[in-house]
Amino acid sequence: MRLLLVEDEERVSSFIKRGLEEEGHRVIQAFDGKEGLKLAIQEDFDLIILDVVMPGMSGLELCDVLKNKYKHEVPILMLTALGASDDIVLGLETGADDYLSKPFKFKELLARIHALHRRSKYSQKSDSERLTVFDLEMDLPSKEVRRAGKEIRLTAREFRLLEFLLRNKNRVVSRTQILEQVWGIDFDMGTNVIDVYINYLRKKIDRDHEEKIIRTVIGMGYIIKE
Repeated sequence: MRLLLVEDEERVSSFIKRGLEEEGHRVIQAFDGKEGLKLAIQEDFDLIILDVVMPGMSGLELCDVLKNKYKHEVPILMLTALGASDDIVLGLETGADDYLSKPFKFKELLARIHALHRRSKYSQKSDSERLTVFDLEMDLPSKEVRRAGKEIRLTAREFRLLEFLLRNKNRVVSRTQILEQVWGIDFDMGTNVIDVYINYLRKKIDRDHEEKIIRTVIGMGYIIKE
């Protein structure tokens, strides 16, 4: 894979670059947000790794510009010393695809990168489908969601979570499955991020409707049941 690494600490950046290159990846470095933005726009990458706290432009700002202004679809993994649930949610809300707190083990970083790449390829394959349940419709090519004909605006993360639930309609999905398939993480982060996003979806999809689409199966997970 061709990776863009945006990290202002040269020692940390060199450590990550060396490890990834030993695994066969090509790594292009940037040491501040503005330089990272320029490279991300001008060149093609399979994945971008962003530090959150950087001079000139933070990782959160850079991610927001790439995902929401330039509609960048390349997966973004954010690195930060912050680990609280609220900070994770903030990072994901800007459009980041995954989040890894410092300090981390290199093999964990490598696992996240590979999981994001797999999920990205899966999303590309399913780009011409329409998913429905009750009066809810999800159009994948246009990234539009409607219920009873009314458009529902979702963030990129909410959209992927709803897509996963719809693809597994009439089947209970566990928190572990959601982490692996929606976040690209094959272990529990020890946070309530999934609960937070399920609540986000319920407020947008179910709150004004008598028929509730997303249901909780206590001790097991969540289900959309037709």
